[in-house]
This record gives sequence, C-alpha cells and structure tokens, in this order.
Amino acid sequence: MPVGRTHSVSLIGLRGAIVEIEADISAQLPAFVIIGLPDAALSQAQHRVRSAAVNSGCGFTSHRLTINLSPASLPKHGSGFDLGIALAALAADSAISDTSIDRVLHLGELGLDGRLRPIAGVLPAVLAAARAGFDTVMVPSGNADEAALVPGIRVIGVASLRDAAIWHGGDYHPEPVEPLLQAPMDDRHDETLDLTDVIGNAEAVEAMQVAAAGGHHVLLLGPPGAGKTMLAARLPGLLPDLRPEAALEVSSVRSLAGLPVGRELAKRPPWEAPHHTATPAALIGGGSGQIRPGAAARASHGVLFLDEAPEFAMTALDALREPLESGVISIHRANAIAHFPGRFHLILAANPCPCGQYGSRDSDCTCPPYARRRYLARLSGPLLDRIDIQLRVHRITSAQLRIADESPRLSTGAARARVAAARDAAAARLERTPWSLNSEVPGTYLRDPAQRLARSVTAPLDRALERGGVTMRGYDRVLRLSWTIADLAGAERPSAEHLGQALYFRKATSS
Repeated sequence: MPVGRTHSVSLIGLRGAIVEIEADISAQLPAFVIIGLPDAALSQAQHRVRSAAVNSGCGFTSHRLTINLSPASLPKHGSGFDLGIALAALAADSAISDTSIDRVLHLGELGLDGRLRPIAGVLPAVLAAARAGFDTVMVPSGNADEAALVPGIRVIGVASLRDAAIWHGGDYHPEPVEPLLQAPMDDRHDETLDLTDVIGNAEAVEAMQVAAAGGHHVLLLGPPGAGKTMLAARLPGLLPDLRPEAALEVSSVRSLAGLPVGRELAKRPPWEAPHHTATPAALIGGGSGQIRPGAAARASHGVLFLDEAPEFAMTALDALREPLESGVISIHRANAIAHFPGRFHLILAANPCPCGQYGSRDSDCTCPPYARRRYLARLSGPLLDRIDIQLRVHRITSAQLRIADESPRLSTGAARARVAAARDAAAARLERTPWSLNSEVPGTYLRDPAQRLARSVTAPLDRALERGGVTMRGYDRVLRLSWTIADLAGAERPSAEHLGQALYFRKATSS
C-alpha cells in the first residue's frame, strides 16, 4: 500500500515549523501507533481519529497503522494534527487521493462524531505555512475566517472529516452537518471611556499623553479614590490605531491564546488588566506542553495595567524586567525556546502604604514607618528603574471639583490627535534608524554628538546622576522622556524646561 503524506504546523511561540505527517499500513497485528515526539494530547489522537473516521462513514483500516511526524526531533503539541493524521491514514488506505493531500496543509481537531472543532493558533500557523511556500490550507469551518486573514492563501473550510475526504477525491455522498463555530469576539476594552471624565489631576492627564506619545511606562502612586484606575483605563483611547504589522502580531497572539480573532485584524491596541493573584506564568506565559502567551504578550502594542501592584508576587513583577528592556518575551524550556512580542505600556497603580492614606491631604495614615517601607519595597528597585514616569496622584477637593465643572476639559479625541502628531514627529526624526518611538531609542544614540543636548539643558540631569539621584539607565530614560515632551510641544529639540519636566515626572513620587 502507498504511504499517505500530508503536512501540518507545530507552533513554538509565534514561530511555526512545518511537520510532515506520514501514514503507513502494514500487515501486522492491528495497532495504531504515533511516533515523532507527540505530547499527551497528540498521543490521544489515535482514539479521536479512529472514532471520527468510523462515525463519519469513511471507514478505518483494521491493520497496523503507523503515523510518523517528521522531523522526529521536534516536539509536537496539541490536537491540531488530527485532521492531517486522519487524511494521511485514508490516503494510505487508498480511500482518497494521496497527491491531493500532499499539496495541502491541514489543521483541525476531530470530534468523535467526525466534526471538526476550531483550534487555537490558526492565524500564526497559516502564516508559517505561507512563509514555507504553501498556497492552500484546510481548516475547520470555525477557523476559516481567521485563516483568510493571511493574504495569498487559499482557505478551505470544512465542517467534518467526511467533507474533507470528499474534497480530496473520496467516493462518499455528502452529508450536511452543523459546523462547530468559535465564540464571537468580545470587546476587550470600553471605547466609550473619555478623558473628559477625569476631573482635576492635570499633571496626571499630561503624563498619560506623554506616555502614549512616546511608549513610556507609568507608576501612579496615590490613595484610594484618587483616580489611578480611571487614568489608566483611558490610556488605550489615547493610542492611535494599530499599523498592519502590529495588527497582525496582536491578532496572532490572540489566536495562540485561544481568544476569538474575528473576520478582521485587530485595529485598536489591546488592554490587559490581570488580577494581583496572577502567577509569573499567567503574566509572562508558559504552561505545560504548548507554551501559551501570558497577559504581557497579549498586551503587546497596547496597555498592561497592574492595579494594586505591590500585591502582586515579587517574582511575577520582576519577570517583567527583561521584556521592559528588550521588548521581547522569551520563555525557555529544556527542548524549546518560545518568543513573544513584549512591547507594551506598563501602568502600575499603587497605594502609598497598606492603609492607603499616607501623604493624603484629607486623611491620616495609621501605618508605622517600617510598614510603609516594606509595602512599597515589593516594587523592586530594578523594576522601578525601568518606569519612565513615576507620578503621585491626589484626591480632588470640592473647590477643584467646582473649578473643573466650569472649565473645559481635554477630550480623548483631541488628545489622540495630539499624540498622533507627536508620534509622527518622532517617526520623521528617526526615519533613518530602526526605531519609531522615543522609548525604543538607546541612550548611546541620544548621547551621540549629533543628538546630544547642550550642557546648559542637561545640567540638572547631570547633577542628579552625579549625586546618585538617577542611575545611568534612568539618565537615558529621562532623555527619552524629554524628547517626547518636546514632540508634544511641537519643538524641534528639548529645552531646559522640557528636560526639567521629564526629570520631575521621573521623580515625582519622592516629592
């Protein structure tokens, strides 16, 4: 009998490797064997495939069936190989065309009744197939719209194994079945939130615009009810729409995380706000078997908001240090390394002490000094050194409320236009470089003679470095912040006033 041969994809992070599925039927004792480093979910495919083939009326061999997944040294995870295994077995039994399945890449999980279930990670898998030279993929009907987001690929959506076999030349009568579909895509963030809802705290409103314009990270320190969460929730609205490459990356991460993607690529920046009980794996990514993206990866090109940041486990918070510096999340396993995008706006919100009232103008703190120090010490120095804007937020008074009601406030639409103009200015200045945002520019570039600011401008920052008020990393981050403030102001280069404002934003929590 011929060897049935087709292809599928094994995902390691967002990177996909093409896997050749071979099926051989031999005249030995009946058995169904899968070789090639399958995980537990893939090893159980023998039960799903056999039942699906029999219950869909396609039949199944009673001889020994050996499935080889090549390259054999590459670990394979998940149930997305079911469709390819079933079709390779039918081709080895001469029930369908072996040449037809050899030119098509197959993805899909089989139910025991023969229907195909949608799987996670179809978008990055189809991208990998397109990069490997495939022009046709067969996926479950519930994943067809998602797979069609990849340009230049012919997508064949099938509802059952019987439909797939008929498409590949099997001599079966069509039997309509109800396809299994994905849940509809939900709205990840409320776009009705507007900046005009924020009363007072003009410095914090300005700081959020600076963060949006330059891609900077923010720490908001203040008592309960000061508006920290309100400010953070409005940051996604200040960000411009995603560019095509960013939209594809965001949608790919959503797909790999098992979240619905929809019929169009994501347009708006994502918003992730994990609970403070989140583990390092939930925050960064991981898991047994296939490595899944965590909240930080899902927030790429958007906002990761950690409310009550000192309540998070220190190991979880410190796991963010490398992504904040490099913009890449790397998860190492013994046999694989998965990489996810890690460029996001990190917004930390924290109370100044366990009772939350320290520094409040209208309440007294009941915490002893050691309790305050111990509480904020949960935010490690190396992590805080990577936060560009560290701002103290105060509760508004009744007088401020009356003044705010009588004066106009900046809307999200106007602020987004201002942010977009600042980003365009930065992109034009950095056109001949690999960077587009000020937060991405390394300090060596900013301190280069061609870009270096005058000594009269950097004098306060130089003194802060000399006295130990900022580290060398902090020095560079203040320079980046000053360029963003200058871009928002429409200036060609930062002035002493811009750098002074940047230094204030950097150290405002200590005032």
